Amino acid sequence: MKKIKNTSISYKKVIAISVVFILILGISVIAGNAKLNNVKIKFSNNHEITVLTSKTKISEILEENHIMLSSDETVVPSTEEEITDTKTIVITKVGNEPTKIAEISEEELNSDIKEITENYSNITEEIITVEEEIPFETITKDVSKGSNTTNRVIQEGKNGIKEVTYKVKYKDKKEIERTQISSKVIKKPVNKIVQIQTKVTSRSGGRFGSGSALVYQQYAATVCHSYGWSEADVECLISLWNKESGWNPYSYNASSGAYGIPQALPGSKMASKGSDYKTNYQTQINWGLSYISSRYGNPQNAWGHWLSKGWY
Repeated sequence: MKKIKNTSISYKKVIAISVVFILILGISVIAGNAKLNNVKIKFSNNHEITVLTSKTKISEILEENHIMLSSDETVVPSTEEEITDTKTIVITKVGNEPTKIAEISEEELNSDIKEITENYSNITEEIITVEEEIPFETITKDVSKGSNTTNRVIQEGKNGIKEVTYKVKYKDKKEIERTQISSKVIKKPVNKIVQIQTKVTSRSGGRFGSGSALVYQQYAATVCHSYGWSEADVECLISLWNKESGWNPYSYNASSGAYGIPQALPGSKMASKGSDYKTNYQTQINWGLSYISSRYGNPQNAWGHWLSKGWY
Protein backbone atom coordinates (compact mmCIF):
# COMPACT_ATOMS: atom_id res chain seq x y z
CA MET A 1 0.00 0.00 0.00
CA LYS A 2 1.37 3.47 -0.99
CA LYS A 3 1.88 6.16 1.64
CA ILE A 4 0.06 9.48 1.15
CA LYS A 5 2.50 12.41 1.49
CA ASN A 6 1.73 15.17 3.97
CA THR A 7 0.41 18.08 1.86
CA SER A 8 0.12 20.63 4.68
CA ILE A 9 3.58 22.02 3.98
CA SER A 10 2.70 22.51 0.30
CA TYR A 11 -0.40 24.46 1.23
CA LYS A 12 1.63 26.77 3.44
CA LYS A 13 4.09 27.45 0.65
CA VAL A 14 1.29 28.31 -1.74
CA ILE A 15 -0.29 30.66 0.75
CA ALA A 16 3.06 32.39 1.47
CA ILE A 17 3.82 32.84 -2.20
CA SER A 18 0.33 34.27 -2.77
CA VAL A 19 0.74 36.80 0.04
CA VAL A 20 4.11 37.92 -1.33
CA PHE A 21 2.62 38.21 -4.79
CA ILE A 22 -0.29 40.32 -3.47
CA LEU A 23 2.12 42.61 -1.60
CA ILE A 24 4.27 43.07 -4.68
CA LEU A 25 1.19 43.76 -6.75
CA GLY A 26 -0.05 46.32 -4.19
CA ILE A 27 3.27 48.10 -4.14
CA SER A 28 3.27 48.18 -7.92
CA VAL A 29 -0.23 49.68 -7.94
CA ILE A 30 0.76 52.34 -5.38
CA ALA A 31 3.91 53.18 -7.35
CA GLY A 32 1.85 53.33 -10.51
CA ASN A 33 -0.61 55.76 -8.96
CA ALA A 34 2.14 58.03 -7.53
CA LYS A 35 3.37 60.78 -9.87
CA LEU A 36 7.12 60.70 -10.24
CA ASN A 37 9.04 63.85 -11.15
CA ASN A 38 12.56 64.50 -12.27
CA VAL A 39 13.69 67.35 -10.02
CA LYS A 40 16.92 69.25 -10.57
CA ILE A 41 18.76 70.39 -7.43
CA LYS A 42 21.36 73.14 -7.83
CA PHE A 43 23.83 73.54 -4.96
CA SER A 44 25.55 76.72 -3.81
CA ASN A 45 28.87 75.38 -5.15
CA ASN A 46 27.33 75.23 -8.67
CA HIS A 47 27.04 71.41 -8.52
CA GLU A 48 23.79 69.98 -9.89
CA ILE A 49 21.97 66.65 -9.51
CA THR A 50 18.68 65.32 -10.84
CA VAL A 51 16.56 63.09 -8.60
CA LEU A 52 13.41 61.04 -9.23
CA THR A 53 10.79 61.63 -6.53
CA SER A 54 7.09 61.45 -5.86
CA LYS A 55 7.37 64.14 -3.19
CA THR A 56 6.21 67.68 -3.92
CA LYS A 57 7.17 69.56 -0.75
CA ILE A 58 10.67 71.02 -0.88
CA SER A 59 11.62 69.95 2.67
CA GLU A 60 10.54 66.38 1.97
CA ILE A 61 12.49 66.19 -1.29
CA LEU A 62 15.64 67.42 0.46
CA GLU A 63 15.16 65.03 3.36
CA GLU A 64 14.50 62.12 1.01
CA ASN A 65 17.85 62.79 -0.65
CA HIS A 66 19.71 63.38 2.64
CA ILE A 67 20.40 67.03 1.81
CA MET A 68 20.79 69.42 4.75
CA LEU A 69 21.15 73.19 4.51
CA SER A 70 23.99 74.90 6.35
CA SER A 71 23.33 77.99 8.49
CA ASP A 72 24.47 80.34 5.70
CA GLU A 73 22.39 78.72 2.97
CA THR A 74 18.85 79.29 1.76
CA VAL A 75 16.66 77.56 -0.78
CA VAL A 76 14.26 78.69 -3.53
CA PRO A 77 11.43 77.77 -3.41
CA SER A 78 11.38 77.80 0.42
CA THR A 79 11.25 74.52 2.36
CA GLU A 80 7.55 74.96 3.10
CA GLU A 81 6.57 75.47 -0.53
CA GLU A 82 5.61 72.94 -3.18
CA ILE A 83 7.78 72.23 -6.20
CA THR A 84 6.95 74.52 -9.13
CA ASP A 85 6.55 73.76 -12.81
CA THR A 86 10.25 74.44 -13.33
CA LYS A 87 11.03 71.24 -11.31
CA THR A 88 14.13 73.02 -9.97
CA ILE A 89 15.39 73.61 -6.43
CA VAL A 90 18.17 76.20 -6.02
CA ILE A 91 20.38 76.27 -2.92
CA THR A 92 22.40 79.47 -2.53
CA LYS A 93 24.39 81.36 0.03
CA VAL A 94 22.35 83.90 2.02
CA GLY A 95 22.32 87.21 0.13
CA ASN A 96 22.71 85.57 -3.29
CA GLU A 97 19.12 84.43 -3.66
CA PRO A 98 17.91 84.37 -7.28
CA THR A 99 15.17 86.80 -8.22
CA LYS A 100 11.83 85.06 -8.31
CA ILE A 101 9.91 85.97 -11.44
CA ALA A 102 6.17 86.17 -11.04
CA GLU A 103 4.37 83.44 -12.88
CA ILE A 104 1.73 84.74 -15.26
CA SER A 105 -0.96 82.52 -16.56
CA GLU A 106 -1.85 82.46 -20.24
CA GLU A 107 -5.24 83.93 -19.36
CA GLU A 108 -3.65 86.84 -17.46
CA LEU A 109 -1.18 87.42 -20.30
CA ASN A 110 -3.96 87.50 -22.89
CA SER A 111 -5.93 89.87 -20.65
CA ASP A 112 -2.93 92.24 -20.36
CA ILE A 113 -2.32 92.16 -24.10
CA LYS A 114 -6.00 92.92 -24.71
CA GLU A 115 -5.90 95.86 -22.31
CA ILE A 116 -2.74 97.29 -23.91
CA THR A 117 -4.26 96.87 -27.37
CA GLU A 118 -7.44 98.65 -26.33
CA ASN A 119 -5.44 101.53 -24.80
CA TYR A 120 -3.56 102.12 -28.05
CA SER A 121 -6.19 101.20 -30.60
CA ASN A 122 -7.82 104.64 -30.36
CA ILE A 123 -4.55 106.61 -30.63
CA THR A 124 -3.83 108.38 -33.92
CA GLU A 125 -1.22 110.86 -35.14
CA GLU A 126 -1.17 113.53 -37.80
CA ILE A 127 1.14 116.27 -39.07
CA ILE A 128 -0.37 119.76 -39.06
CA THR A 129 0.96 123.17 -40.08
CA VAL A 130 -0.40 126.34 -38.46
CA GLU A 131 0.39 130.05 -38.48
CA GLU A 132 1.30 131.66 -35.16
CA GLU A 133 2.02 135.25 -34.15
CA ILE A 134 5.48 136.43 -33.17
CA PRO A 135 5.10 139.10 -30.41
CA PHE A 136 6.79 142.42 -31.10
CA GLU A 137 9.20 144.05 -28.65
CA THR A 138 9.12 147.59 -27.28
CA ILE A 139 12.21 149.72 -27.81
CA THR A 140 12.77 153.03 -26.00
CA LYS A 141 14.79 155.94 -27.36
CA ASP A 142 16.13 158.52 -24.94
CA VAL A 143 15.79 162.02 -26.45
CA SER A 144 16.33 164.03 -23.29
CA LYS A 145 19.60 165.53 -24.50
CA GLY A 146 18.90 168.77 -26.32
CA SER A 147 15.17 168.06 -26.59
CA ASN A 148 12.03 168.93 -24.64
CA THR A 149 9.86 166.38 -26.42
CA THR A 150 7.51 164.53 -24.11
CA ASN A 151 7.20 160.76 -24.10
CA ARG A 152 5.41 159.47 -27.19
CA VAL A 153 5.14 156.46 -29.47
CA ILE A 154 6.89 157.09 -32.79
CA GLN A 155 6.31 153.61 -34.23
CA GLU A 156 3.51 151.21 -33.39
CA GLY A 157 4.46 147.60 -32.93
CA LYS A 158 3.09 144.81 -35.10
CA ASN A 159 3.25 141.09 -34.44
CA GLY A 160 4.99 138.91 -36.97
CA ILE A 161 3.81 135.56 -38.32
CA LYS A 162 5.55 132.20 -38.37
CA GLU A 163 4.56 128.88 -39.90
CA VAL A 164 4.97 126.01 -37.43
CA THR A 165 4.65 122.30 -38.21
CA TYR A 166 3.62 119.95 -35.40
CA LYS A 167 3.16 116.21 -34.95
CA VAL A 168 -0.08 115.88 -32.99
CA LYS A 169 -1.17 112.75 -31.16
CA TYR A 170 -4.86 112.10 -30.41
CA LYS A 171 -6.66 109.58 -28.22
CA ASP A 172 -10.36 109.12 -28.92
CA LYS A 173 -10.07 112.22 -31.17
CA LYS A 174 -8.81 114.33 -28.23
CA GLU A 175 -5.33 115.89 -28.48
CA ILE A 176 -2.95 114.47 -25.86
CA GLU A 177 0.47 115.50 -27.20
CA ARG A 178 1.96 118.07 -29.59
CA THR A 179 5.59 118.09 -30.75
CA GLN A 180 7.10 120.87 -32.88
CA ILE A 181 8.88 119.59 -35.97
CA SER A 182 9.84 122.81 -37.76
CA SER A 183 9.26 126.58 -37.75
CA LYS A 184 9.59 129.19 -40.53
CA VAL A 185 9.19 132.98 -40.21
CA ILE A 186 6.75 134.30 -42.82
CA LYS A 187 6.53 137.90 -41.61
CA LYS A 188 8.97 139.52 -39.20
CA PRO A 189 7.53 141.50 -36.26
CA VAL A 190 7.77 145.30 -36.22
CA ASN A 191 9.11 146.64 -32.93
CA LYS A 192 7.28 149.35 -31.05
CA ILE A 193 9.47 152.42 -30.62
CA VAL A 194 8.81 154.85 -27.76
CA GLN A 195 10.50 158.24 -27.53
CA ILE A 196 11.18 159.17 -23.89
CA GLN A 197 12.88 161.78 -21.70
CA THR A 198 15.01 161.03 -18.67
CA LYS A 199 15.20 164.11 -16.42
CA VAL A 200 14.37 162.61 -13.02
CA THR A 201 17.31 161.68 -10.82
CA SER A 202 17.61 158.71 -8.51
CA ARG A 203 18.42 158.79 -4.81
CA SER A 204 22.11 158.55 -5.62
CA GLY A 205 21.91 161.46 -8.05
CA GLY A 206 22.46 159.40 -11.24
CA ARG A 207 19.99 159.48 -14.16
CA PHE A 208 17.67 156.62 -14.92
CA GLY A 209 18.16 154.78 -18.18
CA SER A 210 14.67 155.62 -19.51
CA GLY A 211 11.48 157.39 -18.53
CA SER A 212 10.96 159.13 -15.21
CA ALA A 213 10.03 158.06 -11.69
CA LEU A 214 6.77 159.99 -12.01
CA VAL A 215 5.84 158.16 -15.22
CA TYR A 216 6.73 154.81 -13.65
CA GLN A 217 4.72 155.54 -10.52
CA GLN A 218 1.70 156.71 -12.51
CA TYR A 219 1.77 153.48 -14.50
CA ALA A 220 2.18 151.42 -11.31
CA ALA A 221 -0.81 153.21 -9.75
CA THR A 222 -2.97 152.31 -12.74
CA VAL A 223 -2.00 148.64 -12.45
CA CYS A 224 -2.59 148.72 -8.68
CA HIS A 225 -6.14 149.97 -9.28
CA SER A 226 -6.69 147.10 -11.73
CA TYR A 227 -5.93 144.74 -8.84
CA GLY A 228 -8.58 146.55 -6.78
CA TRP A 229 -5.97 148.06 -4.43
CA SER A 230 -6.45 151.41 -2.66
CA GLU A 231 -4.48 154.64 -2.74
CA ALA A 232 -2.89 153.52 0.53
CA ASP A 233 -1.52 150.51 -1.35
CA VAL A 234 -0.11 152.83 -4.02
CA GLU A 235 1.63 154.94 -1.38
CA CYS A 236 3.08 151.83 0.26
CA LEU A 237 4.30 150.59 -3.12
CA ILE A 238 6.03 153.91 -3.83
CA SER A 239 7.76 153.73 -0.44
CA LEU A 240 8.73 150.10 -0.96
CA TRP A 241 10.35 150.56 -4.35
CA ASN A 242 11.94 153.85 -3.26
CA LYS A 243 13.84 151.72 -0.75
CA GLU A 244 14.55 148.87 -3.17
CA SER A 245 15.65 150.67 -6.34
CA GLY A 246 14.62 154.34 -6.25
CA TRP A 247 12.33 153.36 -9.16
CA ASN A 248 15.39 152.90 -11.37
CA PRO A 249 14.67 150.22 -14.06
CA TYR A 250 18.42 149.69 -14.44
CA SER A 251 19.17 149.32 -10.74
CA TYR A 252 21.48 146.37 -10.15
CA ASN A 253 22.61 144.92 -6.83
CA ALA A 254 26.12 143.55 -7.45
CA SER A 255 26.16 141.51 -4.25
CA SER A 256 22.84 139.69 -4.72
CA GLY A 257 22.17 140.01 -8.46
CA ALA A 258 18.74 141.66 -7.92
CA TYR A 259 17.66 143.82 -10.86
CA GLY A 260 15.17 146.46 -11.93
CA ILE A 261 12.51 148.53 -10.20
CA PRO A 262 11.13 145.63 -8.10
CA GLN A 263 14.65 144.17 -7.59
CA ALA A 264 13.74 140.73 -8.93
CA LEU A 265 16.19 138.03 -7.82
CA PRO A 266 17.38 136.93 -10.29
CA GLY A 267 16.30 139.53 -12.81
CA SER A 268 15.52 136.85 -15.38
CA LYS A 269 12.36 135.99 -13.41
CA MET A 270 10.75 139.03 -15.00
CA ALA A 271 11.01 137.39 -18.44
CA SER A 272 7.70 135.70 -17.60
CA LYS A 273 6.08 139.10 -18.28
CA GLY A 274 8.16 139.98 -21.35
CA SER A 275 11.50 139.38 -23.01
CA ASP A 276 12.26 143.13 -22.73
CA TYR A 277 12.36 143.01 -18.93
CA LYS A 278 15.87 144.51 -18.83
CA THR A 279 14.75 147.83 -20.36
CA ASN A 280 10.94 148.08 -20.19
CA TYR A 281 9.67 149.58 -16.92
CA GLN A 282 6.15 148.33 -17.63
CA THR A 283 7.32 144.72 -17.86
CA GLN A 284 9.21 145.14 -14.59
CA ILE A 285 6.25 146.75 -12.79
CA ASN A 286 3.83 144.13 -14.13
CA TRP A 287 6.03 141.37 -12.77
CA GLY A 288 6.65 143.14 -9.46
CA LEU A 289 2.95 143.68 -8.73
CA SER A 290 2.14 140.10 -9.73
CA TYR A 291 4.81 138.91 -7.28
CA ILE A 292 3.44 141.12 -4.47
CA SER A 293 -0.11 139.91 -5.14
CA SER A 294 0.79 136.22 -5.01
CA ARG A 295 3.16 136.44 -2.01
CA TYR A 296 1.69 139.20 0.20
CA GLY A 297 -1.79 139.93 -1.13
CA ASN A 298 -1.21 143.70 -1.51
CA PRO A 299 1.54 146.37 -1.29
CA GLN A 300 0.58 147.34 2.30
CA ASN A 301 1.47 143.86 3.51
CA ALA A 302 4.66 143.83 1.42
CA TRP A 303 5.73 147.20 2.85
CA GLY A 304 4.97 146.00 6.38
CA HIS A 305 7.17 142.94 5.81
CA TRP A 306 9.98 145.17 4.49
CA LEU A 307 9.78 147.40 7.57
CA SER A 308 10.01 144.29 9.76
CA LYS A 309 12.65 142.30 7.88
CA GLY A 310 14.41 144.78 5.61
CA TRP A 311 13.44 142.81 2.49
CA TYR A 312 10.30 141.56 0.76
